[in-house]
Amino acid sequence: MHSRIIQVENLSIELSGNMILKEVSLSISDGEYVSIIGPNGAGKTTLIKCIAGIHRQWEGSIQIAGQPFGHYDSKALARLQSYVPQAEGRSNPLTVVEFVTMGRYPHLSAFTTLNTDDYAAIDAAIERAGLTPFRHRKMNTLSGGERQMAFIAAALSQGAKILLLDEPATFLDYRHQAEVAAILKSACRENGITIVAVHHDINTAAACSDRILALKDGTIAFSGTPEEATDQKTLKRIYDTEFISAPSPDRPLPFVISGGAI
Repeated sequence: MHSRIIQVENLSIELSGNMILKEVSLSISDGEYVSIIGPNGAGKTTLIKCIAGIHRQWEGSIQIAGQPFGHYDSKALARLQSYVPQAEGRSNPLTVVEFVTMGRYPHLSAFTTLNTDDYAAIDAAIERAGLTPFRHRKMNTLSGGERQMAFIAAALSQGAKILLLDEPATFLDYRHQAEVAAILKSACRENGITIVAVHHDINTAAACSDRILALKDGTIAFSGTPEEATDQKTLKRIYDTEFISAPSPDRPLPFVISGGAI
């Protein structure tokens, strides 16, 4: 039986005078892929940023690998978990390999340099992200999808047990969306990395996840299997709109779309 690697209890946070999360409690097991869905403004990004340590002015408790959040300094926390923000066209003049190498900083001290294990982790992450042909390209010459792959490669090179992602495929074309989903699913299934990802697309979440959490109005509105999450009544309760489902030829779960989209 897998142990709990993330434990959140009664998490509440107020930002700019608005209560964004209200006594949210959840637990995530080691090696589990959990997707977070829900309407805009539900608190999904805020929840991921609290777990990642970006927001720290919350009330309640967060435990990572059995220890309270405050037990870790920034470098120790980075050895346990890595974070990939939304793809928003950000860029920089580093090459892909230079950028991915930055993911190894939690394993270095002021007096050490990269060793064989570091280089192996960097090469493996670049290969897994399909960026080997681009390893010496400048990040600011890549497409949006290729840049997002580089951010995921940097997170993978970090060697953390937990990977936190905020809508990793938003703004990407369909090919890169599929590639991101495949990389994340493989990292979880083959390497035992715990994935916690905010997904805008319900079908992507259902195809990748062991479990789906839904936030609504800053609280947990649903927690269950992908099969349960794609039920039309469940989706209506989460999003306050009708959904239509259709059989999918290449997977067991139905394909769902909002009834207002047709």
